[in-house]
Amino acid sequence: MRKPFVAGNWKMNTDSLTSVGLARAVADSTIDIAGETVDVAILPPFVYMCNVVGALSTSHIAVGGQDVYFEQKGAFTGEISAAMLKDAGCAYVLCGHSERRHVIKETDELINKKVSASISGGLLPILCVGELLDERKANKTGEVVKRQIERGLAGLSEEKMLAVTIAYEPVWAIGTGLNATPEQAQQVHSMIRILVEKLYNKHIAEEMRILYGGSVKADNAKLLMEQADIDGLLVGGASLKADEFIAIIKAAV
Repeated sequence: MRKPFVAGNWKMNTDSLTSVGLARAVADSTIDIAGETVDVAILPPFVYMCNVVGALSTSHIAVGGQDVYFEQKGAFTGEISAAMLKDAGCAYVLCGHSERRHVIKETDELINKKVSASISGGLLPILCVGELLDERKANKTGEVVKRQIERGLAGLSEEKMLAVTIAYEPVWAIGTGLNATPEQAQQVHSMIRILVEKLYNKHIAEEMRILYGGSVKADNAKLLMEQADIDGLLVGGASLKADEFIAIIKAAV
């Protein structure tokens, strides 16, 4: 049985005060379930990471990074290594979020390096995949997601794969108010699990958690989580509102 997993991606939001207040509010209201019946992670901006780690120090909520660089150290101005994230108290890190792919123009090959470096650095990567609206309209969802997964996981051993979570986030449903229906999301999640079994084996496919992200709200979280292959939720804007995010976490149990 795969334990549900809910991650809140704060993106480029909050400040030093609101980040701590939000983290504490979530921790206080999920103290009986976070880490027990549902895994929870908060992904704050880099500059507030230590504040959030401190605010969550007595809880079982994990902290993650929104991005990572693939080199261990060196002259890479502005970048953050896996070792730095780990040292700051991170457990998870996003790799290939749609905004990194389509706004920052990261390639599958670069994302693959980040996934590998994250695992080597002791972090648990969340590999994000998903199609654009034009690609869905052209019936290319399967083709796009398959390519992103195959290239994003290239060279990873079976042992390393056990550290990976995949998040399916249809780009057309992120921050737009549009939603993939639970049935549409399940169809892609099932396809991903079948693909992972083909690439690796049945055990890894059954153990791997696959999250759904894309305008997740409290009012659709339960229906999404009722789908057989949806193991958790990657939450964007709704994770910035304590009551909303808490309700999503409770809906995942």
